[in-house]
Amino acid sequence: MNPKAIGRRLVELRGIKTGDEVSKALGISRSALCMYETGERIPRDPIKIKIANYYNKTVQELFFDD
Repeated sequence: MNPKAIGRRLVELRGIKTGDEVSKALGISRSALCMYETGERIPRDPIKIKIANYYNKTVQELFFDD
């Protein structure tokens, strides 16, 4: 699990949506989303599931496939 690669994937998926929009939809803080997108933190499992569902992806695709 490469945090920087995960962050790049999340930024790419966010596209033109704002960080505020995505963080509000996920029920997390904007700063938490920023840390996930920069690879500073890896989300806990329940948040991984929320993110995967939001982007219509699997947890495997987002967090474990390199």
